[in-house]
Amino acid sequence: MRDLPPLRLTGAEVLLPDGFAREALSLEGGRIAAGGGREIDLSGWRILPGIIDLHGDGFERHMAPRRGAVDRPEAGLAGLDAECGAAGITTAVLAQFWSWEGGMRSPEFSATLAETLAGAETLTDMAMQLRVETHMLDTLEAMADLVARHGIGFVVWNDHLPHAQLAKGKRPPGLTGQALKAGRSPEAHERLLGELHANGPEVAAALAPIAARLAAHGVRMGSHDDHTAEDRAKFRALGADLCEFPETLAAAEAAKAAGEPVIMGAPNVVRGGSHSGKVAAEDLVAAGLVDALVSDYHYPTLARAAVKLSDRHGWPAAWALVSEGPARVMGWRDRGRIAEGLRADLVIMDAAGRVGGTISGGKVSYLAGALAARMLS
Repeated sequence: MRDLPPLRLTGAEVLLPDGFAREALSLEGGRIAAGGGREIDLSGWRILPGIIDLHGDGFERHMAPRRGAVDRPEAGLAGLDAECGAAGITTAVLAQFWSWEGGMRSPEFSATLAETLAGAETLTDMAMQLRVETHMLDTLEAMADLVARHGIGFVVWNDHLPHAQLAKGKRPPGLTGQALKAGRSPEAHERLLGELHANGPEVAAALAPIAARLAAHGVRMGSHDDHTAEDRAKFRALGADLCEFPETLAAAEAAKAAGEPVIMGAPNVVRGGSHSGKVAAEDLVAAGLVDALVSDYHYPTLARAAVKLSDRHGWPAAWALVSEGPARVMGWRDRGRIAEGLRADLVIMDAAGRVGGTISGGKVSYLAGALAARMLS
């Protein structure tokens, strides 16, 4: 895929660390350059750093539009690439489950997705996060092998087992639907959950050497849905120093007190709170506890959340939650800001906050409407 020819974008308001400034912006060789190139007048538009999404599982509907209807994952990636461009996302980390849930959340599909990404040519820069269920002890070695084989740089530990019901010997709600999705009988699925629940006393000792192996290969680790400060401490001991979707203020405060980044979901901001009664992301943002927002299950909410937060926190701080903040969390120094020499990852928006075009690494990943007419004229 070829980069755009050298361009000089003029007339637009460009988002810099101190706010919007009417400055010319040049692109060349996939990077933000010093000057020169064909001039395009973008008066009336705004140019912002491209959105970096560190956790999105909305790709599942592209891979399987209906349950079990997975055909060619590479075709699903093409649709995902287009949606990311339309959402202003220039870097997308696909949050893939390594889970007892089966189907597209199984270890087998994790390997399929990793192989597909390795051979994919997408305009959006795509990477993979593995969301590993902690109680699947007999699969941990295979998971670590997959991470090493494909250079996966991001692993998050989570535990979604319905422990309360299993501890009481009760059938968890929704079990039959889960079983069908996983391709198991309800009885086999319930038996599996019981066996995994029984692994509880062995989990900490089993995770420690695997986590050490991942850390030795430079894998960034985090934990998902921490509920208490004790939860955070438990995963911190494994080297998982990233707090993803803390469920309570206490868990988020514990992470920040230890100097650990906190990630929250943009849908939580857009809808004004958690859909399941957990802590509101906007409250954590107001308290200065959030380093990055992520798409979670809906890619368009990242831009919408930043626009919403800009009214209260200003554009530089709000947009940093979807650009510079995520880059800093992952240690990516080549993106997240508009500065000479960095990747040409840009979102072009109208005054109402709608995405008109996206440039990812110097390539157009989305262009529509009035902006397309302007740039092609």
